[in-house]
Amino acid sequence: MRSRQVILSTVAVIALVAAPGLASAAPGGAHPHPTPFGPQRPSEPAVTGPVNIDKGSVTYARDGGSRFGVTVSFAGLRSTSTGVEPAAARQFVFLFDRSVHFSPHLFPTCDRSVIAKRGPAACPPGSQVGSGRAVFHRGGESEVLVFNTVLGKGRRGVLIHIPVTGAILENTLERVVGDYRESYGWGLDEILPVSDIPPQDRPSTKEFYVTFGAVHNGQSFVRSLARPGARLSVGVWSEYVTGQTTLTEGTAVRP
Repeated sequence: MRSRQVILSTVAVIALVAAPGLASAAPGGAHPHPTPFGPQRPSEPAVTGPVNIDKGSVTYARDGGSRFGVTVSFAGLRSTSTGVEPAAARQFVFLFDRSVHFSPHLFPTCDRSVIAKRGPAACPPGSQVGSGRAVFHRGGESEVLVFNTVLGKGRRGVLIHIPVTGAILENTLERVVGDYRESYGWGLDEILPVSDIPPQDRPSTKEFYVTFGAVHNGQSFVRSLARPGARLSVGVWSEYVTGQTTLTEGTAVRP
């Protein structure tokens, strides 16, 4: 049976409040990395640039599949106080409440080489586990596709594909560490690849929307074991080429 992407209807929406860390020479800036034991980002010196302002919201909805199945939709808005283009990103970590669990082993997987050589339509039915949209600061936008995958050393995670740019971004599913464990259980850790473009000249998005969640053979990719009405923690940790980090957090009521 082919998996189906669920159109959101009854939802719980929260505003994410950013706590920005100013550019810093110290690794990780003002906010420590939530999932530091996953794949490591290539070393690259910080550059001078604007201070980014991050805002956003998160939407929880039932996925229409299993009893505990949900979809989690992130909406990120990025700007600067002066109106110039925000500094480009190095890394993101999507943070999920302690009640949230993933079931990647119950879904087909798609390898990044399949997308790179034959396009996303060649991925196996049931391997798409999310979708979204990216809006670029320099103009234009693109759909966003999310696929279940197996990464290096057998790590589970997803691929976020942006067809207009050809980007295929690996997100590893990692346990959070330290104080983050008080609110979160898992993070999806996304490292943006280093390119030949100087860091200060790399493009950035001003809006980014992505939903994680799908149903395949009656099974849910994302589940929350919290009772309906419970408040769930959500967040996004970001690092930029300037060395600035931001931690954008909030809570949502589970539908």
